[in-house]
Amino acid sequence: MSLTFANPTETTVDLHVISPDTLEDWLSGSDDATRAWVESCGFTGSAGQVLVVPEPGGGVACALAGLGTPRDRIRTRFGLGASAVRLPAGTYCIVSGLEGAELENQCLGWLLAGYRFERYKQGKPSLPGLCAPESVDVTWIEAVAAGEALTRDLINTPASDMGPAELETAARDMTQPHGAACTVISGDDLLTRNLPMIHAVGRASTRAPRLIDMRWGTAGPRLTLVGKGVCFDTGGLDLKPASSMGLMKKDMGGSATVLGLAHMIMALKLPVRLRVLIPAVENAVAGNAFRPQDILISRKGLTVEINNTDAEGRLVLADALAMADEESPDLIVSMATLTGAARVAVGPDLAPFYTDNDGHADLLSKAGSKVADPVWRMPFHDPYETMIEPGIADLDNAPKGGFAGSITAALFLRRFVEQSAYMHFDIYGWQPADAPGRPKGGVGQGARALLAALPGMLDI
Repeated sequence: MSLTFANPTETTVDLHVISPDTLEDWLSGSDDATRAWVESCGFTGSAGQVLVVPEPGGGVACALAGLGTPRDRIRTRFGLGASAVRLPAGTYCIVSGLEGAELENQCLGWLLAGYRFERYKQGKPSLPGLCAPESVDVTWIEAVAAGEALTRDLINTPASDMGPAELETAARDMTQPHGAACTVISGDDLLTRNLPMIHAVGRASTRAPRLIDMRWGTAGPRLTLVGKGVCFDTGGLDLKPASSMGLMKKDMGGSATVLGLAHMIMALKLPVRLRVLIPAVENAVAGNAFRPQDILISRKGLTVEINNTDAEGRLVLADALAMADEESPDLIVSMATLTGAARVAVGPDLAPFYTDNDGHADLLSKAGSKVADPVWRMPFHDPYETMIEPGIADLDNAPKGGFAGSITAALFLRRFVEQSAYMHFDIYGWQPADAPGRPKGGVGQGARALLAALPGMLDI
């Protein structure tokens, strides 16, 4: 699948993007026959509405796409994607109705509306083509669309075909075209290389746990992305009920998102030294599974009391974060489908993030609004630190009581980063229902916002 702009042809159709409040102005500049046709067809510019305007001789004069009211555009980020799937086959060129950031976002939405997960079943016919408007950054949009498609494909693939080894293969396949290096530590080598908590979480599975380590770039600020790669999460000995286990193929959504973001960074050739760390495991049940009340010793030396084996994501991330921090990069970013508490707090559509840097938070929030990738800052609330200190060990992986679950998880992770600026995303990674440009299934969150904010964060 290639989510790219189309080349203009002799039959390219001019596309006018129209909302209810701009329809009359557009009609006032049209001839009587066009006005009569539009009015007789009942076109009002409502969201997702389309209309092909014929020429007197029977050809196509132009096409109209409805973008809806300002409220519609706030509620649906990629409204043009709804029109794209309804237009007849062909190649279209936007000639009026959009400009600036909104034009770029809607063009991206058009491309993303063409995403299909076709590994197991052929999807719908391909979308009509869209020519790139002269004013948009084609390279940026196509790189983002490709990275997002990668993220979606990885999340949508069931765990039977996306275990730790397959995630490693996907990472290697993604890095090769960019000339990136990829090394892997797996199985019992995790113990000899001092990654004990990754090993503990993954050792009960028949599929060996591993740490995937990718590097790219030779100059510029150091950026390290850490993605949770729990390819399936049974909950371990604290077994999940069936209702909670059904979507656990997506528990590697953090790793899928950082791989998609890494593709964007490399395709755009951002001047950074990029490192991607993915602890890839399956949290399974067997005689050698780690247990409630066990105490694990982390790479950093901090001891962790296990009070719920279903709070495993923070354990594997902790070892990876400690390894990342040893190099003192300019910025470490972790992404993880970490807590149900985050979903309760902000729902599935917002990407909650944590940082102690107000400047970074402001840059990210503004970037998210600009590129239609909504994020929401959550607090590293220091008074809650006592909640993750059990007494018998340095840290508790699952504080009792249920309060502030996303915050305490973020505070747990922050303990493993001391020398670097740190930002953490507690994402959902799943679109619960079809929406324009966002079909039901795996979805990236926070990656576009971070990509847009990185130049300001890293002064590049």
